[in-house]
Amino acid sequence: MTTKQQESPEPAPAPETPGAARASATGPGGAHGDRDRIGDPVPAVPQVLEGMHGSERFLDREASWIAFNSRVLELAEDPELHLLERVQFLSIVASNLDEFFMVRVAGLKRRIATGIARPAASGLSPAEQMEAISLRAHELQARHARAFHELVRPELARESIHLVGWGDLDAATRERITRDFHQRVFPILTPLAVDPAHPFPYISGLSLNLAVMVRNPQSGKRLFARVKVPDQLPRLLSVDGPRARHAPGQEARFIPLEDVIAQHLDDLFPGMDVEEHQVFRVTRNEDLEVEEDDAENLLQALEKELLRRRFGPAVRLEVTDSISGEVLELLVSELGIDESEIYRLPAPLDLRGLGVIAGIDRPELHYPRHVAHTSRYLNAAETAKAADVFAATRARDVLLHHPYDSFATSVQAFLEQAAADPKVQAIKQTLYRTSGDSPIVDALIDAAEAGKQVLALVEIKARFDEQANITWARKLEQAGVHVVYGIVGLKTHCKLSLVVRQEEHGLRRYVHIGTGNYHPSTARFYEDLGLLTCDPEVGEDVSRLFNQLSGYAPKTEFQRLLVAPRSVRSGLVGLVEAEIRNHRAGRPARIQLKCNSIVDEAVIDALYRASQAGVPVDVVVRGICALRPGVPGLSETIRVRSVLGRFLEHSRMFTFCNAGDPLVYIGSADMMHRNLDRRVETLVRITDPHQAAALVRMLERYVSDATSSWHLDAHGEWTRHHRDAEGRPLEDIQDYLLRSRATGLRTL
Repeated sequence: MTTKQQESPEPAPAPETPGAARASATGPGGAHGDRDRIGDPVPAVPQVLEGMHGSERFLDREASWIAFNSRVLELAEDPELHLLERVQFLSIVASNLDEFFMVRVAGLKRRIATGIARPAASGLSPAEQMEAISLRAHELQARHARAFHELVRPELARESIHLVGWGDLDAATRERITRDFHQRVFPILTPLAVDPAHPFPYISGLSLNLAVMVRNPQSGKRLFARVKVPDQLPRLLSVDGPRARHAPGQEARFIPLEDVIAQHLDDLFPGMDVEEHQVFRVTRNEDLEVEEDDAENLLQALEKELLRRRFGPAVRLEVTDSISGEVLELLVSELGIDESEIYRLPAPLDLRGLGVIAGIDRPELHYPRHVAHTSRYLNAAETAKAADVFAATRARDVLLHHPYDSFATSVQAFLEQAAADPKVQAIKQTLYRTSGDSPIVDALIDAAEAGKQVLALVEIKARFDEQANITWARKLEQAGVHVVYGIVGLKTHCKLSLVVRQEEHGLRRYVHIGTGNYHPSTARFYEDLGLLTCDPEVGEDVSRLFNQLSGYAPKTEFQRLLVAPRSVRSGLVGLVEAEIRNHRAGRPARIQLKCNSIVDEAVIDALYRASQAGVPVDVVVRGICALRPGVPGLSETIRVRSVLGRFLEHSRMFTFCNAGDPLVYIGSADMMHRNLDRRVETLVRITDPHQAAALVRMLERYVSDATSSWHLDAHGEWTRHHRDAEGRPLEDIQDYLLRSRATGLRTL
């Protein structure tokens, strides 16, 4: 079995009463509690949307992805945003586009090549999708380049920040850079010739390259050579030196590394006449397909696949718009690129490198500095010591909201205290992504070395973090940590920590369940939720889930958790159906959800049924949305909003009015096939009524017409709403939450 399984949705029947909805979602207390077993098939829901197919019901997911990045680009184009944040948004769009081509476009090409691919939910065939997104991708990349050259670059110049070329430098500066080039760059470079004795070289994915045409003065023959721009060196070099202070009014000049290399090509080809050089960049298929039939060999299989990734077929060729026909023809021929896959852009290519400029220390050109506050329930400032996380969690469930609440003084402190506490007997932890110098991993190693039982479930198939996670896994194993890789055929995406502690009346289990990774760095700018609890039901659920992930327990049942691929889809659909019945019975009914993406047809169809019944539905989605809101007779009561800003909206929340007694879940699952069918995901129900009410109020603020956001219409078009009818700015929800923490006005 491979990780690429069939994506067809398998919706489940709804319970008959609101009470049954709660029971089926929470475990064995319901009539269908055994639906919480991982791996069992989900029963089908009868189709009630007869006569509506394809694009009538679903927006195309690939087009929606491009629309998401158009929204990010809109922030870069906004003259009212802090200038260096606009530069950062340009860099983010460039990085996102790379991943889109490496994964989504590459996947479409692979399906077209097989000749057996079925149409998407939107009704488009893979070939039709490819044609549509190619057009949009060209438009987006051209707009992205214009945003930098015509909007942002002139503003940078007004702030004395310049991206310069070799011709902009005086003789003394050129001489200094030349000396530095020969010391730091020249020894790394490897010119590769193409002639009968030297075949066309392999061009690695995302590398920046110089295509060089040289002429032999003796024979007069023109020859091609390739010079790779070293990716281990900074892409943009500070003209004024690496230690230059970029204070207001003081010039900050940067030159692309490829420009410096281009000016010294004579040193790379002595005795040859350099006639022409052009910059190009190739994007390759870098998605992975790993055979997992033999779980014991998963690590080795993945390492081999990572090596193969480097040689995936090309899916995009970016070239400078000044490229000659001769050079372009050679590249197209050797790389096997179609005309539609060529992107002609103004230099410099690869605007990810703008991150160097975005990092300039000019506070007035950035968002105001944010210092996360310790949760009020974990604040022990009066003792001048770190709060006792275990004591605080025994007093109440602690709901965390990052980055407004500090990750270091909550989740990180929880695991560090567990590692040092002699009363702690065992720690179990999932790791999907973490930082390069992870204090989380250090805490697990400390705990193992202290003699505690430590289990780490490391997901080594986390896309583009595979090699890092293999390294972590081996480091943990060397320290005596029990390392496992989860269930064959499934990624483990849930965010769980379990600590077992010996206390006066026996063992007590402490749990953290989150929506985000155990990654201290991204926790500073990813918006996420987390729950610290020692509730016995949650502790029992998480213990059972860890046993299932590390051992053999296919019939595990849960009480307060929904667990994919077994019961997240069926549980949520059941809760939607309960809201429909409540509305028809005249009881309060409303559905609100927040996620990164919503694509799953069964979930979307359930929301359509709710809308057809008259239930108000609000969806907050950061990225892809295949749901069509506001369609007469289908989705008239559904509103879709998107919030983008300084923090990346990453939390997943699901709230159901439940006749006035809200049911609220948080967790790791997005509404996509991969999350609901091919990943282990968890949602936990928030049982504290004050916390549940606070989350409902927060979602209401997200979807309020007084909040700045993008609105999706029935045709798939997103419109930014950030001013009222009088032209006054609407409220930025992230600024509001920052002020709430700073002023002591607590929302959670």
